[in-house]
Amino acid sequence: MAKIDFGGTIENIVTREEFPMSKAKEVLKNEVIAVIGYGVQGPAQSLNMRDNGFNVIVGQRSETKDGWNRAVKDGWIPGKTLFSVEEAAQKGTIIQYLVSDSAQRAIWPKVKPYLTKGKALYFSHGFSITYKDQTGVVPPPDIDVIMVAPKGSGTSVRRNYLAGSGINSSYAVFQDATGKATERTLAVGIAIGSGYLFPTTFKQEVYSDLTGERGVLMGALAGIMSAQYETLREHGHTPSEAFNETVEELTQSLIRLVDENGMDWMYANCSTTAQRGALDWLPKFKAAVAPVFKQLYESVASGAETKRVLDSTSGPDYRDSLNKELKKMRDSEMWAAGAAVRSLRPQNWKN
Repeated sequence: MAKIDFGGTIENIVTREEFPMSKAKEVLKNEVIAVIGYGVQGPAQSLNMRDNGFNVIVGQRSETKDGWNRAVKDGWIPGKTLFSVEEAAQKGTIIQYLVSDSAQRAIWPKVKPYLTKGKALYFSHGFSITYKDQTGVVPPPDIDVIMVAPKGSGTSVRRNYLAGSGINSSYAVFQDATGKATERTLAVGIAIGSGYLFPTTFKQEVYSDLTGERGVLMGALAGIMSAQYETLREHGHTPSEAFNETVEELTQSLIRLVDENGMDWMYANCSTTAQRGALDWLPKFKAAVAPVFKQLYESVASGAETKRVLDSTSGPDYRDSLNKELKKMRDSEMWAAGAAVRSLRPQNWKN
């Protein structure tokens, strides 16, 4: 493992140099990796492993037509590499449990009987294990329980792999029944295309993940954008101007500079007016949102967020209500303006 200094804190990071693909193939040479679920993470992880030459099969509920048909379209062959959930779980030695959190609770009785001694149950999220009192997901004691959690959506996992860059992932071992759980975990982490892997626990992963999704990554980001856009519009700015100053400049320019060199470098390479204003207003925004983040983390840690997720997503009309919420967002003026702005981006500067 490589020891990396993260601002004064030393962490042990596993890179492809320490754990190359050749070692992953040696560790997994006798394993059958059964990917259960073909929704968000399932396609990306299974396709990456297949492309890397590992023995992978997919388990998907045939009644879920979209997922089954998508798997067939991606080259998984019914009866050969594509099976029902139960049959795939029976055939697999490493069971990747990649259905949604609510579905993990629902189909657990179908999967558990096939978790026989020596197998490994793999997650990409600590949700079901950490909140087992709510999900009922309690693995038998004679199997490995492991996790590799890519820090990005399935789309990013696949896209980064195809670009040759990989995506960063956290990893954890919850239960080591075979004495080989860590080795299996790291091997699968490399197999799915991780750029590097950093250690965590199931609890720490789900706490940080739920906080991040509701916070900076999605909830807070969308909320802050909406607040700024509406403020500009209320003061007479056009939709195009308000959207460009709120979203387009962030996503097409500034965030790329942050990605490449860090926030301080981005600040140093902006105008002095922007730089000074940002530094002056930064602590005001931090003070405003810090209480919200504390409330959010407490809600995650208490299990209140989990209960709300499981209760709402398990309802028979959840998909309809979700689509209505997403349509409301899509039809809002800000994101309608965004669609117009995106359509105006030059497709090829050389033309």
